[in-house]
Amino acid sequence: MQTIFALIVSLVFASAALALPTSTERYAARAAARRSGRTSNLIQTVEIGGLEAKDISHASYSTNWAGAIQSRDANTFTAVTGTFTVPSPTGNDGSASAWVGIDGASCASAIIQTGVDFTLTDGQISYNAWYEWFPASAADFANLHISPGDILVLTVSADTPSAGSAVIENTTTGQTVMQQLTSPSSSSSSSSSSSSSTSSGVVTLCGQDAEWIVEDFEVDGGLVPFADFGSVSFTKASATTTAAAGGQPVTAAGASVSDVQQDGRTLTTTTIDGNDVVIAYA
Repeated sequence: MQTIFALIVSLVFASAALALPTSTERYAARAAARRSGRTSNLIQTVEIGGLEAKDISHASYSTNWAGAIQSRDANTFTAVTGTFTVPSPTGNDGSASAWVGIDGASCASAIIQTGVDFTLTDGQISYNAWYEWFPASAADFANLHISPGDILVLTVSADTPSAGSAVIENTTTGQTVMQQLTSPSSSSSSSSSSSSSTSSGVVTLCGQDAEWIVEDFEVDGGLVPFADFGSVSFTKASATTTAAAGGQPVTAAGASVSDVQQDGRTLTTTTIDGNDVVIAYA
């Protein structure tokens, strides 16, 4: 009888052990939940000394964007590119995202963008490459392998105000992914954004902002804990302009700078050196 009882107890504990998810499974579940609600946002400015930081002719602060912003007249920019080395976040659990994009600063109608999220969870680092035409949600590129130290080239192109593409090239591995994009309907817009749309109800680009950014992005409408990403250096940062705007490439030189400030604390420091943009976690 004691032998049978011991066997039953062993089976019960074994079943319970099998039912408990492993740390890897818990991590994967949390990562999947995070991805399902992930979105970027327009620059969320911080008011300083009576001047709203969205006046991007001044150095500025926002709750979500750190980096360089070139702003010109509408219908100026048709492509933006930048190269960076994938960082390794440290410290507490959190996330950040490095991306290039068109619009979303002085133009609040939409953003076409592509980039990479880096997330630290329970000591594990994960990377997700993505593309987005805000206000629609971000979508992941499948099967792009990314490791710390890889060198990535990010490029977005706007063929028209309502159509474009996103490309990420991992020059370390030789992989390249590309996605054609079209503008979402105005119904994709969140109530907090100030998106405009055409008469057909489609959210279109202005083509007046070019950006190289590290963002504290949102999940389910709230900012994620901002990861200590060390630093991200966008090299060869440049933007292509329309013939009407002169047709000459524009670098990050002379761009406006935004840094992330939350709860009165400045979390990043951005510097521009020619066509290089260096964004450091403070």
